[in-house]
Amino acid sequence: MIDKNEIFGYEPDKKYSKAVAYFSMEFAIDQALKIYSGGLGFLAGSHLRSAYQLKQNLLGIGMLWKYGYYDQGRDREALMKPEFIEKQYSFLQDTGIVFTVQVHDAPVHVKAWLLKPETFGSAPLFLLSTDVPENDEESRSITRYLYDANEATRIAQSIVLGIGGAMLLDILKMEPEVYHMNEGHSIPLAFYLYAKFNNLDEVKKRVVFTTHTPEMAGNEEHSFGMLKDMSLFYHMQEHEVKSILGLEGERFNYTLGALKFARKANGVSKIHGEVARHMWGNNTGICEIISITNAQNKTYWADAILDEAITANKDEVIISRKKELKQLLFKIVANQCGKLFNEDVLTIVWARRFAGYKRADLLMYDWDRFLKLLENTNYPVQIIWAGKPYPGDQPSIDLFNSIITRARPFANCAVLTGYELELSALLKKGSDVWLNNPRMYREASGTSGMAAAMNGSINLSLPDGWVPEFANDQKNSFIIKPAPDELSQEERDRQEALTLLETLENIVLPTYYSDPQKWLSILKKAAADVVPQFEAGRLANEYYEKMYNA
Repeated sequence: MIDKNEIFGYEPDKKYSKAVAYFSMEFAIDQALKIYSGGLGFLAGSHLRSAYQLKQNLLGIGMLWKYGYYDQGRDREALMKPEFIEKQYSFLQDTGIVFTVQVHDAPVHVKAWLLKPETFGSAPLFLLSTDVPENDEESRSITRYLYDANEATRIAQSIVLGIGGAMLLDILKMEPEVYHMNEGHSIPLAFYLYAKFNNLDEVKKRVVFTTHTPEMAGNEEHSFGMLKDMSLFYHMQEHEVKSILGLEGERFNYTLGALKFARKANGVSKIHGEVARHMWGNNTGICEIISITNAQNKTYWADAILDEAITANKDEVIISRKKELKQLLFKIVANQCGKLFNEDVLTIVWARRFAGYKRADLLMYDWDRFLKLLENTNYPVQIIWAGKPYPGDQPSIDLFNSIITRARPFANCAVLTGYELELSALLKKGSDVWLNNPRMYREASGTSGMAAAMNGSINLSLPDGWVPEFANDQKNSFIIKPAPDELSQEERDRQEALTLLETLENIVLPTYYSDPQKWLSILKKAAADVVPQFEAGRLANEYYEKMYNA
């Protein structure tokens, strides 16, 4: 069995000596390790990278997904289709640890693997798998698909992550002073700790919680009866859970449970902290909810040559390097779509997780105005879309494919598949404008624009999520004015689509083509303003100051 002294490979800084275990269903550490779906994983990956750089006494607990999230393939008509391909990772260390977790009152064998810090420059990360010979087919399937569509399997995944992760730490004789639940997926951890200490206050001393989802539908819940049958409550009965946490009704909400078990919680931007307090504040017994705004790791995301040129104020190098980075991205466009983009043309990218509220097709809302934008020879544009819908979300897949179909006739429009870390980095480095147009108050943070700003891509965004903490219109970004809150959703969509196009036509495009010095000024100001406030070193330090040590 692995020696616990080998896990870190470095002596933690005394400033960060408190031992923390960070539980997350997904981590985006490196392109080669496909155990993430989107923003939650990107955030967790940057956190672990910065924890490593700061030499924090923090380790991650996650899951080893046999088929990852999914691979974004195309069918014979070039439309997106999910593909599930087995992954192999020779760089993970076999810890030799196999133990059992009760799922549905039956023992499930769990094997632990370790991603060592030196492999990709991250804090140590333990990954749990049930795909072992000792298990039957049903038990082996628990760790096959990230966010499995089957309800019972999803519950089992939380049990393995929360209870299995805590049991692993006990086996290693590691006793974290803080257990950090990144989202509510690992809520079974709290029930394991309650059984261990038999006291809610003792659990609260040790647990902190981060909520990422202002969408009520995104806060997972299931019936008490099913969760009891599945063993999610560990050794507790349904009536005990309700009594200890002061709950009623027939359904258990993971986020609400986490807020009652934690001593402190945080939203992931100032706006989201306010939204979270409004969402959950009328429930008794919940902990304080503060804000710690998400961030991204500059060492991983920023192009070193461009960053050096921006820091040294070398405009000619900024311009030439930006063209080189655009050429690298445009090779992907040519390969996937058969279209040759021009590095002298302003390039707009919309790229993130595909969900309805993010409005990937807002640019197309007024089709005639969209055509006018595409056909403007004085101020030409190129537009790229990318992102991953949930593989079971047919409306989002249909939206993705409708954009492919509608964009196909135009030589200056492309939709790319394979949206993972590597493509995400190319899109941020190769774009001039990073477009973000969610429905207001529904984007918890939206970290992609942070890494874009580190790479000379200027944010064009509605003021939601992290953006109001950063944006200074026409100084370091371009702001799309939101429609009044009291209007219907349809009317807000219409008005914001119109405002987006007007902002592009009247401000963004003229600045790019007619005032290149102002464009460079905005680009450089954005890169300067995004660090250190939105760099993950600040985030990793702030978690220690405001959550772990508080």
